[in-house]
Amino acid sequence: MSLPLKGFKALLLAGGVGMRLKPLTNSTPKCLVPIGGKPLLGYWLETLSNAGIDRILINTHYLAEQVVAFCKQSYHSHLLDFVHEPELLGTAGTVRANRQYFDSKIFLAHADNFTLFNVDAFVDTHQNRPAHCQATMMTFTTDTPSSCGIVELDKEGVLVNFHEKVANPPGNQANAAVFLLEPDSLSWLDQNPNATDFCKEIVPLGLHKIQTYHNSIYHRDIGTIESFNQANLDFKELVKTQINHEDICNGSLRL
Repeated sequence: MSLPLKGFKALLLAGGVGMRLKPLTNSTPKCLVPIGGKPLLGYWLETLSNAGIDRILINTHYLAEQVVAFCKQSYHSHLLDFVHEPELLGTAGTVRANRQYFDSKIFLAHADNFTLFNVDAFVDTHQNRPAHCQATMMTFTTDTPSSCGIVELDKEGVLVNFHEKVANPPGNQANAAVFLLEPDSLSWLDQNPNATDFCKEIVPLGLHKIQTYHNSIYHRDIGTIESFNQANLDFKELVKTQINHEDICNGSLRL
């Protein structure tokens, strides 16, 4: 069996409150809201575990006890470490605070997104990136480009410009906020020591040094009730048309 993430450690960001998802998140952490009957975080744990990830660090904040309890009951608990943030540090802040944890290649993602992707192809793109690139960013096609971080690429698929939530951006290929990072890329944090948002403040420092991989299977930010409902509808259609339900639920998706 292919283990494309062997040699990687992951950071799954799971501390979000999910204010726009209320009342769903009144008593449920955002990362545990269900798509197709399965918590979002469960998809990430199974996908990463089945792909051979070395360790997974999960940051917690809102309703942290539920997140930890869910993880400890999972089949993948032996891979998991936790760091609690009494006050959220932001994506860049969490990476910075746990920099010493990452003595290997890094998989970084938001655990409250619903993302189905070809792990082998994503890692293969990273392994075959241009020599001057230190990271690989997953992208997707969005129908609401002004609400996303829109990328501009060169002919090799390397990031040359980035437009974070601007009116009339030049395209609809967006940052999915899923990254494969070489340890050297963490030096970008030193260039902006006060940064809290990885995508808004750190990604622009990596222009011409970030390869991209386009996810044509499925990606959605589960940030609103409308998005949550749409993802559940899309899940049903995906199961009907192209994805075996069991493969999704056991994390063995390899499309």
